[in-house]
Amino acid sequence: MSTELKVKQVLASVLNLGERVNRLDASTPLLGAIPELDSMAVVSVLTALEEKFNFAIEDDEVDGRTFATLGNLVAFVEAKLAA
Repeated sequence: MSTELKVKQVLASVLNLGERVNRLDASTPLLGAIPELDSMAVVSVLTALEEKFNFAIEDDEVDGRTFATLGNLVAFVEAKLAA
């Protein structure tokens, strides 16, 4: 299973996106475009990613660009996995 698919599963689960998750691709805007993705949801998504991929995310590693698009979020996860 690809990293993108796993990240989409996390987003679907945390944000309760249902079938809408199937319309997300790498260029899909996240922060500011998905109403469910507010500041509290960002924390929940990060925690879920830590659990799913078994890594730790430091506060200074995340900024607005991380959640700009699905592709950015996937790239962030892949960079964490490669570290």
